[in-house]
Amino acid sequence: MDLLNTLVEKGLRRELPSREEALAVLTTSDDDLLEVVAAAGKVRRQWFGRRVKLNYLVNLKSGLCPEDCSYCSQRLGSEAGILKYTWLKPDEASKAAAAGVAGGAKRVCLVASGRGPTDRDVDRVSKTIGAIKEQNADVEVCACLGLLSDGQAERLKAAGADAYNHNLNTSESTYGDITTTHTYADRVETVRHAQGAGLSACSGLIAGMGESDADLVDVVFALRALDPDSVPVNFLIPVEGTPLAGEWNLTPQRALRILAMVRFVCPDVEVRLAGGREVHLRTMQPLALHLVNSIFLGDYLTTEGQEGKADLDMIADAGFEVEGAGTTTLPEHRGGGGCASACAPSDSAASAGAGAASARTDLVTVRRRGAGTDLAPNA
Repeated sequence: MDLLNTLVEKGLRRELPSREEALAVLTTSDDDLLEVVAAAGKVRRQWFGRRVKLNYLVNLKSGLCPEDCSYCSQRLGSEAGILKYTWLKPDEASKAAAAGVAGGAKRVCLVASGRGPTDRDVDRVSKTIGAIKEQNADVEVCACLGLLSDGQAERLKAAGADAYNHNLNTSESTYGDITTTHTYADRVETVRHAQGAGLSACSGLIAGMGESDADLVDVVFALRALDPDSVPVNFLIPVEGTPLAGEWNLTPQRALRILAMVRFVCPDVEVRLAGGREVHLRTMQPLALHLVNSIFLGDYLTTEGQEGKADLDMIADAGFEVEGAGTTTLPEHRGGGGCASACAPSDSAASAGAGAASARTDLVTVRRRGAGTDLAPNA
């Protein structure tokens, strides 16, 4: 297929595809799916070999969020039956993080619900970072605390944080349909705060919220221009009690095409398979390893993931290897920087998305173990 040959050549050169080429990936047929995966896999292997980085989430504060993000079970007015608790103490968070590290995680992601941290919250998280680093000096720590104010990113960096996550989630043109309590520009500003402080920026998207192909391409092109080091790709987990509980728009094939498009647009960036993979990719998760070079191990913020051992078995069975703590994730040429080419997307009509899949509500399980409970975490 000429399209795929072109995309592979551009990916190996770190050259930005055209908007039309990115849209075309999303509209390839299921019959061509393995060709798409194989093509994007060539780009993935060029920059990351067969390594898979493992990441582990620790939800420092669950629920009780004043923001109204429609996809989130922790949102204002959420009726989801999730765990709700205030800040974990540093030793509790460190214990939770240690379980992930013992399971093979190279990075621990510290997440807290809320609009953004107060200065007191930054102090609290700084102590938690110190406790984790004291136990596991080599582990990477990424903070995800919401919108940052001036000087907060610098304080997190000084405390030992390696990275900061703040996702764009969806396209700028549709952002107001998903969230009204803050803006798309607020999110971009926070990513830039993190970059300005010398933190490795992590910013990605959520697919499956009813967006068009054009929206998906818009947000991925915006991410390329923003230039984070890692791009987590989440697939909406339609939790009952949230406004998007009825959005079951993804098939495993659709999810794989989205991952392939992200890899072609961001060829040398850590593309992370994040929330929703078990729900939407299901038994086709191993194919995604040919597209991404990073996954989350264990549970998510408010929902459960598959067993950690199952993840490790999947990686080994698919012929990949877990990335060691002493290995640098990003290609040498990036050096913490970003993609080589500037982004200049052109206008194009939206393409029709894949048909809605049957709802698999049986695969959504509210987290009842790990941080905030007396039960052992899933790692």
